[in-house]
Amino acid sequence: MKISARNQFEGKITALKSGQVNAEVELSTAGGDKIVAVVTQGSVEALGLELGKSVVALIKAPCVMILADDGALAFSARNRLSGTVTRLVRGAVNAEVVIQLAGGSEVYSVITNDAAQELGLKEGGTATALFKAGSVVLGVGK
Repeated sequence: MKISARNQFEGKITALKSGQVNAEVELSTAGGDKIVAVVTQGSVEALGLELGKSVVALIKAPCVMILADDGALAFSARNRLSGTVTRLVRGAVNAEVVIQLAGGSEVYSVITNDAAQELGLKEGGTATALFKAGSVVLGVGK
């Protein structure tokens, strides 16, 4: 199956906190990056999610915000992945930003050209990808 989501992280479930309606699922990639997803309890049951299970986390690039310097700000988004900007491609309106994480994975984001300029993004610079746990879709093999 081919999927249009640019961000695809393979990993194993390292934490699972079930609630009456939703569950919080943490997965760790082979490179040590952690992704947190919030899914329905029905999805936990339908997908057979449990500690140690292999999963794929999918996040569409437009759902990923970019921080160049968060200063002393606190954010409600659970996922904050920092790394090096390895590619910055400017289009007519938007820019694609690719951040390589310490574990080797890449995070893709689509932001406006104006935002890329205001943040001072450049290849070789550092940046942080920020996205909400509710923006993460989990998949498992059949």
